[in-house]
Amino acid sequence: MSAQKKKKDGLPFFGIGKLLPFLKKYRKVLLLMMVCGLAGSAIDIGGPLFQRYSLNHFVTLKTLDTLPWFILGYLAVILLSAGANYIACLYATKIEVWMDRDLRNAAFAHLQTLSFSYFNQNSVGYIHARVMSDSSRIGSLISWTLIDVVWHLTYLVGAVFVMFAVNARLALLVTSIIPLIVVLFSLFQSKLVQLNREIREINSNITGNFNEGITGAKTIKTLVIEDAMERDFVTETANMRRKSVHAARYRGLFALTISLASSLALAIVLWQGGYIAESQVGTFSLFMSYAQGMMEPVRWIVDSISDLITTKVNIERLTRLLETEPDVVDTPEVIEKYGDSFEPKRENWEELTGDVEFEDVSFKYPDGDEYILEHFNLKIPFGSNIAIVGETGAGKSTLVNLVCRFYEPTAGRVLIDGRDARERSQLWLHSAIGYVLQTPHLFSGTVRENLLYGNPNATEEEIRRALDLVSATGVVEKLEHGLDSDVGEGGDLLSTGEKQLISFARAILADPRILVLDEATASVDTITEQKIQAAIDKIIQGRTSIVIAHRLSTIRNADLILLVKDGKIIEQGKHAELMKRRGAYYRLYTRQYEDEATSSFFASQTG
Repeated sequence: MSAQKKKKDGLPFFGIGKLLPFLKKYRKVLLLMMVCGLAGSAIDIGGPLFQRYSLNHFVTLKTLDTLPWFILGYLAVILLSAGANYIACLYATKIEVWMDRDLRNAAFAHLQTLSFSYFNQNSVGYIHARVMSDSSRIGSLISWTLIDVVWHLTYLVGAVFVMFAVNARLALLVTSIIPLIVVLFSLFQSKLVQLNREIREINSNITGNFNEGITGAKTIKTLVIEDAMERDFVTETANMRRKSVHAARYRGLFALTISLASSLALAIVLWQGGYIAESQVGTFSLFMSYAQGMMEPVRWIVDSISDLITTKVNIERLTRLLETEPDVVDTPEVIEKYGDSFEPKRENWEELTGDVEFEDVSFKYPDGDEYILEHFNLKIPFGSNIAIVGETGAGKSTLVNLVCRFYEPTAGRVLIDGRDARERSQLWLHSAIGYVLQTPHLFSGTVRENLLYGNPNATEEEIRRALDLVSATGVVEKLEHGLDSDVGEGGDLLSTGEKQLISFARAILADPRILVLDEATASVDTITEQKIQAAIDKIIQGRTSIVIAHRLSTIRNADLILLVKDGKIIEQGKHAELMKRRGAYYRLYTRQYEDEATSSFFASQTG
């Protein structure tokens, strides 16, 4: 491999170089494992030497004078070999488990630091495969594959050394197959790496389809597309099968050619070693044992190299995840003062008031070419109620994403309390923002545990007050175990409206200075919407609130309404002002009002 290629990959010895930070703290255990592996292999090399001695001394000379010492020595070798191999296997198991844990912890922690764009661009299945499947393969590589390579390579080198020490001419003939093995390896390596890259990508797609088949079970059944989902899944698994069989054939062909090359060693001994059999039957037996014994290490080394080739893809993909930089990052100076997401320095956090200002902001998404905002200016004083409206897909979330620092301006500044948001940490800002999504999400666990995510130090009284404020007390009271009732995975044991009320209470429990409501009433029934709307009117008092609205009737009292179309603000003002202009907002409001009136009329007629 060229120096340029090495620099590009940055993966010395099949990529293990990038795992060194994880291996450093286990270097003593790794060293002990390899020393024991070396010792076990070295002791096993001595087996044919005992055989040679017994044939040359006890059989050829027909004497048993050293038999007691021979037996003791042989037993000692067996016990030492068993002990060394046991310790090596024990620590290989531990290292595998430790590496799995550390890699998964590191990957999961790093995911918490990545920007929203990463999750928009990568599927759940892809990310899941990185964290779980790839880490497992790497853990196995570092432990079992490593110890196999150490043991068998040591045996092979040791056997060659002993053969040269006993009979250099015959040893040279036997080891002449090694260049052939090197050539075969170089021919097969690149093709196997490419095939395994393709297999791992297909496996990610399968994981993603499997995940969608579970999380989207209701949608699949209501759309009656079980057969289509099954066809897609079967197509991917069939593709996986074809690629896997192709790769298996290459590995099999590789192993077969190596096995044939190894068999040549035995043939050479049988062909050239006969002349020493008459006078030195022990030496002939030694070469036969090593020549035949070399096949197993060569086969294992080939298998280990195949594993290394396969796992190189896993290492590349996992390290690519760990090396992915978030689009939004705090500067070293900010981290020094305010800390990061895992080690916040809350004692240095200033109190956040809630003034927000867009100062000459231009913005386009990282993967986009068109500017969504250009030289946009807007002041949102503390306590203001700002509403953002528009058709579905108009780009209403852009302003919210900038306020929350999920994305950063391409040009210009977003000021929080008069200072550039980038001058303070993301966690400082996020800790002061309450965000209620259109599709509520609860974590697996109890109602109480979900509420405490909003404020881990909340008292029972504060929890009850938050539930009362959003009219969610009735939801909790009807559950079998009240606050300690399990909500199921993603809150699936509750209705959408119940989940929304709980998520509302969770946001309020954090007592945010800035409250963001992202179409919070769009996916609930009329009665729940009325409860939420009544709660909104209460909780926005004394806070800066930004409401992305689906129903325009809910934001008529907003201090400022921004109408968004094709990602750009085309109108802004109060409700009465916009209605007087009889522009785009007027048309949107009138059409929605007529639609709602028509729906109410037909509902009453049906009733």
